[in-house]
Amino acid sequence: MSAPLEGKRTLVTGASRGIGRGIAVAFARAGADVALGYRRDQSAADEVIAEIEGLGRKAVALAADVRDLDAMRALVQGSVDALGGLDVVVANAGVASRFQPLHEVDPGYWQRVIDVDLGGVFNTLHAALPVLREQRSGVILSISSVAADACGANGAPYNAAKAGVNALTQTVARENAELGIRANVIAPGFIATDMGEALLEAHGELILKSIPLGRAGTPQDIGELAVYLASEAGAWISGQVFRIDGGALGASARRVV
Repeated sequence: MSAPLEGKRTLVTGASRGIGRGIAVAFARAGADVALGYRRDQSAADEVIAEIEGLGRKAVALAADVRDLDAMRALVQGSVDALGGLDVVVANAGVASRFQPLHEVDPGYWQRVIDVDLGGVFNTLHAALPVLREQRSGVILSISSVAADACGANGAPYNAAKAGVNALTQTVARENAELGIRANVIAPGFIATDMGEALLEAHGELILKSIPLGRAGTPQDIGELAVYLASEAGAWISGQVFRIDGGALGASARRVV
């Protein structure tokens, strides 16, 4: 039996670490070739390439800032050139927000978070959609957060940006369904990554105690869901937000992520 993504050409932004790396490696394990978008950490990207090539799949790393639409167009074209096409696009790159009440948030910092976490998804999808629309097929996955629903105090820039990602991706799903393009959102809860360490510093064990399944999520957990949604097993799924948080959002009235 073939792997669920056998022969698929995939692009993952923010793929040099954390959730993006988890998705990229999961795609390779599922049979896909992977273009890795990263901003500045070439050595980390090279490590992911080596891991993917060790699985027998093709990988290429391409540097681009998701805030720059022209750079994202070049990233998409570079991915098409390197892989021979593009079937799956994952808009994952993002930054965390400082823990501040809204009235203390510097407007410039607000704009930076919005530009990366929401604008970066817009730029990724804007650059990739012409390719997918021309071939009348493809899968888009945007990485959001349960923060879009939890709306925890002191995280306004991040919460607002991720809520925008949900709405943007669901809109794209409806606009492109008739062309055979599916678009969904993965909205993780607390994941054990470098970014997650900031949450642990701010909230300590309170976060882990709020997760009914008793542990933090891993990039591999997110990768497995991404594989399912990108594969034929998810062929009738589009315009949905998949919250993956160990049961935390529905189980607790006290929101910390």
